[in-house]
Amino acid sequence: MENAENEPGRMPVAPPLPTGAGSRDQADGSRPTGPGETAVDWIGRLIAFDTTSRNSNLGLIEEVRDRLSGLGFVCRTTHDKSGAKANLLASLPAGDGRLDGGLCLSGHVDTVPVDGQTWSSDPFSADIRQDRLYGRGACDMKGFVGTAIAVAIAHAGRPLTAPIHLALSYDEEVGCLGAPALVEDIVAQGIRPDGCIVGEPTMMQVVSAHKGANVARCRVGGLARHSSLAPEGINAIEYAARLIVHIQSIAGRFAAEGPFSEGFNVPFTTLQTGLIAGGIAVNTVPADCDFTFEFRNLPGVPADAIFREIEDHALGRLLPEMRTRNACGCITLERLASAPAFEAEDGSPFTRLVREITGDRMVRKVAYGTEAGLFHQAGIPTLVCGPGDIAQAHRADEFVELAQIQRCERVLTELVSRMCGVGVGAPISASSQDLAPAASGTGDGRRMIG
Repeated sequence: MENAENEPGRMPVAPPLPTGAGSRDQADGSRPTGPGETAVDWIGRLIAFDTTSRNSNLGLIEEVRDRLSGLGFVCRTTHDKSGAKANLLASLPAGDGRLDGGLCLSGHVDTVPVDGQTWSSDPFSADIRQDRLYGRGACDMKGFVGTAIAVAIAHAGRPLTAPIHLALSYDEEVGCLGAPALVEDIVAQGIRPDGCIVGEPTMMQVVSAHKGANVARCRVGGLARHSSLAPEGINAIEYAARLIVHIQSIAGRFAAEGPFSEGFNVPFTTLQTGLIAGGIAVNTVPADCDFTFEFRNLPGVPADAIFREIEDHALGRLLPEMRTRNACGCITLERLASAPAFEAEDGSPFTRLVREITGDRMVRKVAYGTEAGLFHQAGIPTLVCGPGDIAQAHRADEFVELAQIQRCERVLTELVSRMCGVGVGAPISASSQDLAPAASGTGDGRRMIG
């Protein structure tokens, strides 16, 4: 872990705005129809860094850290074991220097690859066409992160009554690997934000629950023999297959018996095997077989209990049977990644405030995982709400609409005004047309509250 409080770092020169970006104010003093230049500028800066999960993200993190440190933010970084990747916690203190409380804006800065995709423009150069901003990560989720940075910077030097926190993580796309250390560091510093927005793309609609996402690998070691002597060997593929069938039986039980949760498009916990490899030849009893499986648990269904049930069957039933043939038989299970399930309290002050500001009373639950569960587990009230449509994520010509960026900017500005005591310009009315809920987006909201 590296601590970097109020580091004086360099002040980077802003690159030119992407083609088509306008200034913050028109000649007549009115607001433009697109987002302010600061948000677009920061989104462009972030996209210019190739932070595909297999790469280092230090260039991006250091750029943001240095800029924010020079503006009075207290910055801390936590690194992975290799030192090639880092999380960033940047906090703009309250007027009295306090760091506890306030609003946290959280997002990951890694992206999925562009390998094999055909793009109409350079994926690592933000390009504006027809009121859309294109680039890898524009939707998932540099659009939100850049807007959050811009909103936070707009409040630097103002007498806040509560702090603003920016929490940027690495390797979300490959299993939420960075966020646990980030959240642990927040807790260790005694910082307890009053609320957190995780800005995954939801078309700026409020998502208050999602399933957990868990990935595990099983390795089965058998005993190779010529297939004509099959009974003398231990067939690793066949034992792996038996465990896979058991995993599928657990999935069937959840589908038939629940528990069920209204609002999810698949309203029960799911399990499935996605990868398998084993054997060297059709006439050889396979000595090795590896497979990878995942399960997505509903809030309230413990992920540890599911894994333990699979492990108990593997080690308590299959392994002893293997070793009656030969002591060399083995089964190992390893949890590769885990993002906890999440469900916000609809009656909490933070949830009520966000719903008031957005005007969005629909309860939405999604099957994909985010880092929200980690903040929620730490006792930080959390919601998922960000610009863009999840359908655009991971695709060639990924984009976010400029109207979504503008809406995000206004919602976050109003949140800061309401939670941290100072706004930029006049407060935004929660009932204004600009903050009305979007007509379309992700999620399967099936009931209204309030």
